[in-house]
Amino acid sequence: MKIIFAGTPQAAVPTLNALLESQHEIVAVLTRPDAPVGRKRVLTPSPVASVALEHGIPLIYANKIDAETHSAIKSYSADLGVVVAYGAVLPESTLDVLEHGWINLHFSQLPQWRGAAPVQWQIISGANELGSCVFSLVQELDAGDVYDSQLYPVIQDETSGDALTRLSELGATQVLHVVDAIAAGTAQPSPQNGESTYARKLMLQDGHLDTSVVAQQVYNRLRGVTPEPGAFVLVGEDRVKILQARLATDIVTTQGALSSQAKKLYLGCVDGSIEILSLQPAGKQAMNAMDWFRGLHQEVVTVS
Repeated sequence: MKIIFAGTPQAAVPTLNALLESQHEIVAVLTRPDAPVGRKRVLTPSPVASVALEHGIPLIYANKIDAETHSAIKSYSADLGVVVAYGAVLPESTLDVLEHGWINLHFSQLPQWRGAAPVQWQIISGANELGSCVFSLVQELDAGDVYDSQLYPVIQDETSGDALTRLSELGATQVLHVVDAIAAGTAQPSPQNGESTYARKLMLQDGHLDTSVVAQQVYNRLRGVTPEPGAFVLVGEDRVKILQARLATDIVTTQGALSSQAKKLYLGCVDGSIEILSLQPAGKQAMNAMDWFRGLHQEVVTVS
């Protein structure tokens, strides 16, 4: 089949690569325009655009689907659209332009965790399993019929970044199986069943750790917001970003404070602690947590 692939971040690359290695033809790639990266704000192609350029695949750059973008998509006469984290809504007119419509890889077991950040919210919620499904795009958010749905166990201590990398590899195989079934005429999607939950996009404030809850909840949030937007506590008015940590429920320290035991730094919660391994103080580079704490010359540092 002739396919238009729509995606932007690294999480979409495994599926694009799987399709490139298949019998199907990628006739064009829809992605968001080059974005400024790094301190020097150098305009850089998205990970998906970089792969397309390497393979000589025509690119359609768009932050939203306007009339010009719609016409470009239609001009390639593709049979199917495949979407993985493109980052913009496809209007109904564009959904209808391809013979077999559009399918989307989503990292939850729909209808649970519809929306922009399903992996992050699954981890924050303390889920023991992570979902991944391929479904048909319709106008309503993440509400189309499901072709394939899988559940995978959460790996201990993995962050949302770790989980997203793992699921993007596993999901690429899912997508390829569904594309093959659609091409063969054997695909049988099923309507979504059950109550939906919403996984909104994470904001900076979602990374603010609340130590008035149990340590496991604090740790779940820390993992869920890592690497983006990042976990942090406030020391006075300064934001200290926590980069690496681990659960230490057997160590009890003062709730709402940073203190050290046996040359290790702990953040106290109501029933235990989080061991802080590395962090990034406001306006500084990432560093070892104990090195930073020693430099404060305090036995206990209150956080908020």
